[in-house]
Amino acid sequence: MSALPSFTSATPDDLASARAARSQLKSPHKGQQTKQAIVDAALGLATQIGLEGLSIGAVAELMQMSKSGVFSHFGSREELQMSVVREYFRRFEEEIFLPALAQPRGLPRLRALFEHWMKRVSVELQSGCIFISGAVEFDDRPGPVRDALVSSVQTWLGAFHRAIVQARDEGHLLPQADEKQVAFEIHALILGLHYEARFLQASGALERAVLAFEGIVQRHSPAPVKPPQKTSAF
Repeated sequence: MSALPSFTSATPDDLASARAARSQLKSPHKGQQTKQAIVDAALGLATQIGLEGLSIGAVAELMQMSKSGVFSHFGSREELQMSVVREYFRRFEEEIFLPALAQPRGLPRLRALFEHWMKRVSVELQSGCIFISGAVEFDDRPGPVRDALVSSVQTWLGAFHRAIVQARDEGHLLPQADEKQVAFEIHALILGLHYEARFLQASGALERAVLAFEGIVQRHSPAPVKPPQKTSAF
């Protein structure tokens, strides 16, 4: 799993550096291309049936490959599941965290994290979130798949904590603002959004989540903060 650039020392150049590093991985061998195609297909399947529903046979059928052909790339169903978790995290990192590094430290970067997170959520209301469905499936099941899920979630929550600390250090949040509490509140509203919009199919849930985020920012800010102009994403 790739490590997120540290939010305590990151500069906008980190975004370009991270993407440049990934560009060096282009032109993989045919075996790598095939394995990546299998992971992509397995991830799409997992968003529909969950990680627990994944099997070598189901993915082989989807890919129109033999079971032995799929098995040769992973060696076990468990490794296939963990590969899906790693790929999901990689996309999460690409879409949410790396673009946010282009924003100034403090509240602008924190807002960018939330904005990109909301854009991803708006898509996942149709496809589903591996982190959320995986938590339901593996919350009480110790093992490598659960460990991969926990590690992924802890990594991006850790980056969120650092962004909140930066906002506090920049004077954008109150000196006594508890980064763990602020992160908890933001994370909780995202989880609530998934429940409201995906399960209950409640209209206006995205807009209410944006208002809830602004309420959190205002409550922890030393002075009233003008919300950004509403974007078409929501």
